[in-house]
Amino acid sequence: MAAMAALQSSFTNLSLSSNYFLGQRLCPSLSGQLVKSTEHPPCVIVMKLKHWERKQCKPNSLPVLHKIHVKIGDTVKVISGRDKGKIGEITKIFKHNCTVVVKDINLKTKHMKSREEGEPGQIIKIEAPIHSSNVMLYSKEQNLVSRVGHKILEDGTKVRYLIKTGEIVDSADKWKEVMKNREKTEVAAASAA
Repeated sequence: MAAMAALQSSFTNLSLSSNYFLGQRLCPSLSGQLVKSTEHPPCVIVMKLKHWERKQCKPNSLPVLHKIHVKIGDTVKVISGRDKGKIGEITKIFKHNCTVVVKDINLKTKHMKSREEGEPGQIIKIEAPIHSSNVMLYSKEQNLVSRVGHKILEDGTKVRYLIKTGEIVDSADKWKEVMKNREKTEVAAASAA
């Protein structure tokens, strides 16, 4: 309280007339004009991102989206890394950095803080993305991995197929089934929350 009173009294002792600006006298001839100081250029602060955080962009500032040889719902086998040899299904694709999320592969531990006072914190496992070059399409019937090829069928549809076995990977029925399963999991997650 005493500090506030001292501060108020110091402001009342300060007397600034109309030709004073922040304690500095203005030149009477320049009082109608704006004065620009050329001593210091404006300071521009630019935040520099790390090379792994940067997204390569097109001239219109949209991220470059790369083509990936796998799609959501494909069964793949990990060919390099810590989880080499494991088989799983692709659940999510990030085209700007060519990474994919494979179900139950590349699990990372995440420590979650409690959101409410009574709720305890928890340690959960999440699936981290891996680079698309570290996975290959997998044939469940033949139990082998293969590169992907593209061909046009008699009815004019372009499909992907496994080069080693000739097995067609894309089909309309499979895609509809994948989308139905995805909607079911979204509805289940929404009802649980």
